[in-house]
Amino acid sequence: MLQKISKEQMFTSNLGWLESRFHFSFDQYGDINNMNFGVLRVLNDDIVHPQSGFGLHPHNNMEIISYVVQGEITHKDSMGNVESLKRGEVQYMSAGTGVQHSEYNHGNVDLRLLQIWILPPLKDVSPLYGSHKYKDEERKNRLLNIVSSQTGKAKVKIHQEVGIYVSELEKDKSLVFTIKENHQLYFVQIEGSSLVNGIKLHFGDALKIQDEKLLDINALSDSHFLFIEMPKA
Repeated sequence: MLQKISKEQMFTSNLGWLESRFHFSFDQYGDINNMNFGVLRVLNDDIVHPQSGFGLHPHNNMEIISYVVQGEITHKDSMGNVESLKRGEVQYMSAGTGVQHSEYNHGNVDLRLLQIWILPPLKDVSPLYGSHKYKDEERKNRLLNIVSSQTGKAKVKIHQEVGIYVSELEKDKSLVFTIKENHQLYFVQIEGSSLVNGIKLHFGDALKIQDEKLLDINALSDSHFLFIEMPKA
């Protein structure tokens, strides 16, 4: 089953300093029929304007991944971690029993990031922070596994059984990915456009993928995308 979610269908928010597109129910957008997709609870496409950001605030019992698309994010948390990350780089925080953090754009250009929340398999684990500064060439015309479970091979590992993959595919290039049995995918077209299993996606669109064996991606233009593989709900 393939279900396209165009960006025009998604709830958008503009707080002045922050512009967001919510893929699932979040904050001022409440929809009991769009709470999650399997263990994927939140996916926000955020634009944080210069010299602004998310002040210190708490989280618990959630696995939070940030994928930077443009600009630079500066992270600071109650565990003592301070770090800045740029395009294609990834940070991860397992809030567990509780942690406070802030995320700022101290630069002079907009920061765009995908904020991904994954439901953890266990509650009240010890908080963790991790990151990796992936190189551009690692995702150029190839799939890069940026996040995996603890038993996976990605540089960033979380507790839940998921795999997060990204690629920047040049126009007319293609990739094929074999989907694990009894797994489903959530696909996000970050930049450009693609033909995914015969469905055309443009910047900002998403695709729910269930009961498929293969993911067939053809770049209609220079195409930047991310998808999350997880056990079928």
